[in-house]
Amino acid sequence: MKINIVNNVDERTNLLFFTDKNAQFKELVPLHSYEIDFIKAEIERNKDLITITRYHYKIFFIIVNQEETEQNYKFADKLRKNGHKILKSLANTADNTLNIINLNVNPKFVINTLEGILLGNYVFDKYISEKKEIYFLENINIVSENLAQQEMDELKYITEGVYITRNLVNEPFATLDTQKFVEEIKNVAKQAEFNCEILDKKKIEALKMGGLLAVNKGSIASPAFAILKWEPENPKNDKPIILVGKGIVYDTGGLSIKPSTSMDTMKSDMAGAATVLGIFYACAKNKIPYNIIGLLPITDNACSNYAITPGDVIQISNGKTVEVMNTDAEGRLILADALVYAKKYNPELVIDMATLTGAAVRTVGQWASIVFSNTDKEVFEKLKNSANSTYERIVELPLWDEYNDALKSHIADLKNIGGIDAGTITSAKFLEHFIEYPWMHLDIAPVAFLENNVDYRGTGATATGLRLLYHFIKNY
Repeated sequence: MKINIVNNVDERTNLLFFTDKNAQFKELVPLHSYEIDFIKAEIERNKDLITITRYHYKIFFIIVNQEETEQNYKFADKLRKNGHKILKSLANTADNTLNIINLNVNPKFVINTLEGILLGNYVFDKYISEKKEIYFLENINIVSENLAQQEMDELKYITEGVYITRNLVNEPFATLDTQKFVEEIKNVAKQAEFNCEILDKKKIEALKMGGLLAVNKGSIASPAFAILKWEPENPKNDKPIILVGKGIVYDTGGLSIKPSTSMDTMKSDMAGAATVLGIFYACAKNKIPYNIIGLLPITDNACSNYAITPGDVIQISNGKTVEVMNTDAEGRLILADALVYAKKYNPELVIDMATLTGAAVRTVGQWASIVFSNTDKEVFEKLKNSANSTYERIVELPLWDEYNDALKSHIADLKNIGGIDAGTITSAKFLEHFIEYPWMHLDIAPVAFLENNVDYRGTGATATGLRLLYHFIKNY
């Protein structure tokens, strides 16, 4: 999609005006008297998105209260949803261009609306033989005195990062196993011009990454460990920010096998790693001035004669032993090795992202990620602000020491699962045993993959967390 700042547009194509309720609408664009009466009636009904349908194009008006502020996060997200509604409405037209005219409305609100349009302008139909006629918006032209082309390019690259993540998460395991995922990581790194190193099984064994190796035991494919680096000139941080992403390309549950009704979406268990990759794409393309490192442990969790068994004891790369009580609690095992590896970089901050627990879904539904943090309050408030600004919301849960009792083992340092109570918290407490630096853990299981269409987030992979962490890093 092309997004351009222009000086003027054709008034006989799809138009979107940003204005307030006091505008002289007949001076904005040629309108019939009955159309003006309709607009005034809609404003009286407090409608903030008004649509005029012509024969081959549409005219939209978004009515903004000029006193509205950027801190009203609900309003900003309503604009994203209005953008998605506009996109759906355009599906009934033959024109793939939308011309936007901003009449002195806060430019942030134009960007919010554009986000809804761009995020909704996605579909994964790669494997549909007889494709439906699907509407794609190809060109957006914007007339605005207070928006710059650079802002449009930034939004474009963020959206492309979202699409990369969604495509990878939506891809079936049959066509995206460990090796194929590694190839895609290399392709994205080359395209966005950031560094990428892939550690093979021999190097993983040399590093004694017992968690990753244990989960991989049942697989016919070797594991991989991807190291991504975005190193701009004159970075603002001496110590890197590290992003860790869970990369289970398919999760059967291992010998603690999942029921079939829970297995059909397990291609999405690498959403954490795919989201980190999308963040790197957006940061590199937009030349974000911070040193960032990505660590992606990658394998499938297969059920076979060689698979790790409940009751086994494994050793993580920092020497701690773990009694594996449930092989379906595998994500925390591979993340443990990645979190230990992160220490070598002396990081300023480490953030891991993982579709880690079903308990997180049962806690917040599909509306938020759950976060745990040992950082200073100031750092956490920055994350919270980014979550609100992007409306990729977070809910913080505690890391109280009492939750460690559930992880005690009689034969090892830890158990890998704490029981049915407080499962999301005890999984975070498990990870806490492998960190020695400021750290945040995001359980994105509630939001990473949605089976029913929900506004601009779409159906299937959402890439939720990408815009959140991009905003957080950019404003760090």
